[in-house]
Amino acid sequence: MPGAWLILPTYNEAENIEPLVRAVLPQLESTGLEHTVLVVDDSSPDGTGAVADRLAADLERVRVLHRARKEGLGRAYLAGFGLALAEGADLVLEMDADFSHDPADLPRLIAATGAADLVLGSRYVPGGGVENWGTMRRVLSRGGSAYARLLLGVPVRDLTGGFKCFHRRVLDTIDLAGVHAGGYGFQIELTYRAVQAGFKVAEVPITFRERREGRSKMTARIALEAVWKVPALRLRR
Repeated sequence: MPGAWLILPTYNEAENIEPLVRAVLPQLESTGLEHTVLVVDDSSPDGTGAVADRLAADLERVRVLHRARKEGLGRAYLAGFGLALAEGADLVLEMDADFSHDPADLPRLIAATGAADLVLGSRYVPGGGVENWGTMRRVLSRGGSAYARLLLGVPVRDLTGGFKCFHRRVLDTIDLAGVHAGGYGFQIELTYRAVQAGFKVAEVPITFRERREGRSKMTARIALEAVWKVPALRLRR
């Protein structure tokens, strides 16, 4: 289906996925675009996939892609992108499946694609911010974005965020098969590749909130991958 596809990667999000899907659908409907919500579940042992299947059976705008095992955030997104593009999506969106990103911001990201190829929901432009984070997490997040921005030389304030809207021309151009990062470094890599390919990137201020239910997927390994992938990206350029 053409229009906007929202990709929701899940792993153990049984408590969040139904309320989130039911929250995002009216927001997408309000844009007037054809729209699809695609849940990409990595065989969650908590039954997330079964909840998603039930939603897909009840709601015509919802689809589910089941993957055999957990392979990381980046691989899940790439699988979702591949299906969305094959089905003719014009816009492809990313967001977290735990209410860290506000569904009410979806129409603003979509509207901003009228003047940009890639729109980022940004915590670090005027009007953006975070809630319910401790000082250390704030420092690490801002520091990580600043580190990537300075090392890669790109004028993007929030390189590590995962709330995005791509025109399909961006994903068609940046060689998704060649994307290396599998964890949160994936977000840095996709935005960097878009900038290097000459696409216009816009940042829309958002407020990022701590997840409602469940446990964060962030680990030291994922954070370290993002750190060492940044100079690797610069060298490949």
